[in-house]
Amino acid sequence: MARRNSSIKPVFCFFAEFCMVSTSLWMDTEILPEASALKGDVHCDVAVVGSGIAGLSTAYELSKRDQSVIVIDRKGIASGMTARTSAHLAPLCDDLMSEFRKLRGPEIAKLFYESQAAAVDRIEEIQASETIACDFRRLDGYLFQGHGMPADVLDEELEAVREVGAPVHRLVGVPLKGCENRHVLRYPRQATFHPLKYLAGVAAVCQTHGVRFFANSPVEEVAQGDGDVTLRTAQGQITAGNAVIATNASITDRYQLHSKVAPYRTYVLAFAIARGELPDALYWDTEDPYHYVRLQLGSDDHDVVLIGGEDHKSGEANDAEKRFAKLESWARELIPGLGRVTHRWSGQVLDTIDYAGFIGREPGSERIYLAMGDSGQGLTHGVMGAMLNTSLILGEHNPWSAVYAPGRTPLAAARNFLRENLTILQNLAEYVAPGEIASLEKIEPSEGAILRRGFEKIAAYRDKAGELHLHSASCTHIGCHLHWNSFETCWDCPCHGSIFAPNGQPINAPAVSALRPVKV
Repeated sequence: MARRNSSIKPVFCFFAEFCMVSTSLWMDTEILPEASALKGDVHCDVAVVGSGIAGLSTAYELSKRDQSVIVIDRKGIASGMTARTSAHLAPLCDDLMSEFRKLRGPEIAKLFYESQAAAVDRIEEIQASETIACDFRRLDGYLFQGHGMPADVLDEELEAVREVGAPVHRLVGVPLKGCENRHVLRYPRQATFHPLKYLAGVAAVCQTHGVRFFANSPVEEVAQGDGDVTLRTAQGQITAGNAVIATNASITDRYQLHSKVAPYRTYVLAFAIARGELPDALYWDTEDPYHYVRLQLGSDDHDVVLIGGEDHKSGEANDAEKRFAKLESWARELIPGLGRVTHRWSGQVLDTIDYAGFIGREPGSERIYLAMGDSGQGLTHGVMGAMLNTSLILGEHNPWSAVYAPGRTPLAAARNFLRENLTILQNLAEYVAPGEIASLEKIEPSEGAILRRGFEKIAAYRDKAGELHLHSASCTHIGCHLHWNSFETCWDCPCHGSIFAPNGQPINAPAVSALRPVKV
């Protein structure tokens, strides 16, 4: 049985009082609901900011090495993007190993694969040794030729995967309708699990090792002093020997690292399906954006199929219903046995320009460490990053440090760098464009829109009761123009992935300050 320190309670959206639409399959597992807000001053060896899989895994590794640890989060424990994953555990590059090799070379590519595979091994080891019932299982992964896509990309990928030493087999056909003759690569010993059941067990183990948890405590400032790091909140502060910023998008770096990442939103549907209709495996295609498929074991002879895809740059589209419709159409065409839709949600990933996260000591800092940039592989990046940062904090050599060094600037990724940073220029130009509405009367209940007032842009939201919430449309990170997200009922920043609730409070890094209220 799993260690029990969780309660079953529905959790919705990013900011529950505003939204009850987006609900993932995992959200009925709430972790450490009793965690209180930080009040007063506390001390520890290592402070971890963020309580997703990166933060909790870091706390686990450090506490196992006799470090005193505090975990602090702006929301509930493990209630962020980790609760919005599809939970594939695939140790190969999400953007193809052949592409990774072009950017970083064969030696770094091999280390990347080995480090990601070690993360999957570590999850398997922890869930077994700590007796965490989280539906972990090893299974095959299938990369298959997308509709109308060339087959030669799989030839190149086969060569790259073999070069890094990963097991791979070439075959024809996957058990999806119309894909019987598609070119396919089969990867043995991939894995999957229930991410929040796993983290509930990890959090329970952490507590037994003295880890302290503080929820609903946004960190407003991180300052490195002479021999320590201070993290300040509205009602208290933590003084630590070292700090790990495990918020995916760093809250300490203002721009340098953020110029090498880009936020993307991805969509997931969950369908009921009779057991045996689809073999238990991971599936993903070569389309752009690609689709991904997996099973989650259910009960009463029924399972759940997760179908994801239809990605786009965050804030650059507000058409979730159309994307869900396309995703459902794609899924039902390939898997005719799908039943009703049981859940639907979206999440945000932070792509890096060379597909590896920025993990390790923050450039220019001695005591602040980062776990930033998941590139669509947040689970393995989070666990691997915990192992890497723990070894660095304890002064140990780690061969993976060169792969993920936050200060790196890969010249071969210059094209990706330029393409992603065009978003910032295009976004800032929006400040001279007209507003989306001419007056506040145009806004319907539960909707948001941008209004121009003179030289200022206003982010306006009308709640269900008809009350208006008016704030500056300028992101408090570096001032980018916000866009409304109807499905998640929030304001998205296309530049670096900050997300704000309708009341102006930041609910996703890198922003730490609330939007400025506006009176009209």
